[in-house]
Amino acid sequence: MFDPQLLRTFAAVAETLSFTRAAEQLGLSQPTVSQHVQRLEAAAGRALVQRDTRQVALTDNGRAMLGFARGILSAHDGAAAYFSGSAMRGRLRFGSADDLAQTELPRILRRFRRVHPQITLELTVAQSGMLARRLAAGALDLVFVKQESGRAEGRLVRRERLVWVAHRDLEIDPDAPLPLVAYQAPSLSRSVAIQALEDVGRSWRITCTVREINGVHAALRAGLGVTVLPQNLVPENLRDVTAQLGLPLLREIDFTLLDNPRAPREPVEALITAITGGDAPPPRRPA
Repeated sequence: MFDPQLLRTFAAVAETLSFTRAAEQLGLSQPTVSQHVQRLEAAAGRALVQRDTRQVALTDNGRAMLGFARGILSAHDGAAAYFSGSAMRGRLRFGSADDLAQTELPRILRRFRRVHPQITLELTVAQSGMLARRLAAGALDLVFVKQESGRAEGRLVRRERLVWVAHRDLEIDPDAPLPLVAYQAPSLSRSVAIQALEDVGRSWRITCTVREINGVHAALRAGLGVTVLPQNLVPENLRDVTAQLGLPLLREIDFTLLDNPRAPREPVEALITAITGGDAPPPRRPA
């Protein structure tokens, strides 16, 4: 009964309380905005807006209409996105390293869902080693994981240096073993940290063992020790303490996409495109 175009114009007026700003926001002329509101009022049979030379205000009916308009427009936009998006269907079993899930994964999945609303995603978040094993067993179709730098396997997304991270208020006795917060073995970050310390003869002890990134962050914020994280994935309230604590520089790691060769190619490559932000060729195979 209510034209979405009229509702969209009315919502802009209601949210800006200005016909002029609503016109600028929508790219319409001010007379057109006024006409749209008048047509919506005629359709509703109620006054929705009160205005004089100084201000614009909603009537009680206008406030009620704004609530309905938002719901109608949300449903309308959702339907438009669904039917204008890809017709690609199917199921995709995707695994992501847990620290990525805390940072860039939501943005990736939003981008993917907008373009491919009819693909059903099954998401697994875990440590990289576990995801690689599940991929090899055929339980996943695509994984986004951390690997030793330079491995000739999968599609490289980016290369990033590891850094030592702790809470900003943590104080360390330079003569005592370095307290480490570490994943359970086997773990790439755990092995990198221990090897780097042993290479320079620095003593260490594991003060907290964790299973997932939330545990790492909680332990660090509680001041239980130091850990190793990718440089661009250091969260708020934590900081790179490499120089401050005189710790050895760490090597780089690769963020890599690995896929199951038996998985349906179209959904896999569609998600690769969402992750890389461009047109993705098929991932490389091991040499």
